[in-house]
Amino acid sequence: MAKTALYNMEGATIGEVEMSDAIFAAPIHEAAMHLVVRSYLAAQRQGTQSALTRGEVRGGGRKIYRQKGTGNARHHGNRAPQFKHGGVVFAPKPRDYVVAVNKKVRRLAFRSAMTAKFNAGEIIVVDSLNLKEGKTKLMAEALKKLGAEKKALVVLPEREENVVRATANLAEASTTYVNTLNVYDILNAGKVVLTKAAKECVEEVYA
Repeated sequence: MAKTALYNMEGATIGEVEMSDAIFAAPIHEAAMHLVVRSYLAAQRQGTQSALTRGEVRGGGRKIYRQKGTGNARHHGNRAPQFKHGGVVFAPKPRDYVVAVNKKVRRLAFRSAMTAKFNAGEIIVVDSLNLKEGKTKLMAEALKKLGAEKKALVVLPEREENVVRATANLAEASTTYVNTLNVYDILNAGKVVLTKAAKECVEEVYA
């Protein structure tokens, strides 16, 4: 079983912690990660865009001039796409962008993402994150000491009000919970900061 350093909030090493091979030493499946990220990004799209085709715009219906003898191109109504106020060619309509991914592939992608981050040395396990106040300055100092001041993803086992409030105003950091942790957020983060309790929860759920 792999091991990694366990840090405190001061950035000092206070010991080692074992990392589950099922989560942090799994085979890396790039295709699964790609599919899950596609699915996540597609789900962010509202799919509410809509425009009118030439059959839906108001007006038209009368032939604008006779078929032959004018020297102009042949037209019927004035609501064809080339005219002002005309309809849109292949107009976008409301649709669902969902990319279906089954549970096994999602879990495979999650393990792959965690393993990739662990292999890159981008997972930091901290004993606990206890802030006296929900002050941005306190969280910024803690992340700097941990070497995670750029694009840090702080994973908590459950909501900790002071940590969430202190991180909210940091442009380069965000918080999430074990039950909402996803492949896109893991791969998009520079460093993934796991509390020891969050690591244990991840292993319990995904191992």
